[in-house]
Amino acid sequence: MLLEVCVEDIAGLKAAVEGGGDRIELCSALPLGGLTPSAGLMAAAARMPVPAYAIIRPRAGGFVYSADELDIMKRDIDAARTLGLAGVVLGASLPDGRLDVDTLSALTAHAEGLGKTLHRAFDLVPDVEEAVDAAISLGFERILTSGGAKTAAEGLTVLEQAIAAADGRISIMPGSGVTLATVGQLWPRLQISEIHASCSAPVSETDERAITLGFSAPSARRTDAATVKALKAYFV
Repeated sequence: MLLEVCVEDIAGLKAAVEGGGDRIELCSALPLGGLTPSAGLMAAAARMPVPAYAIIRPRAGGFVYSADELDIMKRDIDAARTLGLAGVVLGASLPDGRLDVDTLSALTAHAEGLGKTLHRAFDLVPDVEEAVDAAISLGFERILTSGGAKTAAEGLTVLEQAIAAADGRISIMPGSGVTLATVGQLWPRLQISEIHASCSAPVSETDERAITLGFSAPSARRTDAATVKALKAYFV
């Protein structure tokens, strides 16, 4: 089982590698579902001994993008390539939740030569089989999905539907709420070869001044090397 760990800072990046993560999804602002990481963090990830994919998401909220936002996303793909990352994580929706094939065609073409993951914009689609076929035609390697639910454990039925529709043509990678406590609900029931998790543990923020000024939350979660190692060991 390949374990992809999503991280949002340099400490998390190092912890994911130390714990034995197989691939990195590189983000900023994980509490918002992940936004495009900084160029500096991309450069740091490119120096690590495991492949890293940067999410290309220019803002929080839904995945319906303007022409201006599409241009920004293309420039961020350029940065990921120039800085030496292995791939990018993309997604775009139409107002009704279907995949925006035109926007995704432009993005995947611009990302030629990079690995490509379709992100959880997939979880908004009204027709799973149609969306799986679209992802395959667009050249994605895998689909990151919670099965349209808040967590992958809650989305098992749709995950099974997606895996059946994929029929080995594309990897379905469960993600969202995957922990040591929930992973047993997913595997071995699901026929999967990779899984996505934050592998985080709670930490307490001790900088009271930063909390008072709104720069930090009283509590947070950060990628934990021991948690990465334990989740990897679960599949052995």
